[in-house]
Amino acid sequence: MITGQDLRIILGKGIRFYRQQRQLSQAALAEKADISITFLSKIERGIKYPTSDTVSAIANGLEVEVFELFRHDHSPEKNRKLFERFKKDITKNVMETLGAVYKAYEK
Repeated sequence: MITGQDLRIILGKGIRFYRQQRQLSQAALAEKADISITFLSKIERGIKYPTSDTVSAIANGLEVEVFELFRHDHSPEKNRKLFERFKKDITKNVMETLGAVYKAYEK
């Protein structure tokens, strides 16, 4: 079961993820959303939960849909793990293909 604290943390991570992805400072996003930098910082840290109007303003400032801020898969750690797995799979496939090509030329 998800708690209010869980929801605040998910939202905060989502906002921080998209803000950093778009190379926006907290000051720039706070200005776009018409909120204070302090309030934005507290939202990103999961300390404060904004009103629906503020969530909408932040999403608009980030140029994303509101629901995207609540997705669980925007964690940089999850992305890093996925990338590492992808890299291993690709490396394995490339090595197998190169091995097959080498064997074909040996004959």
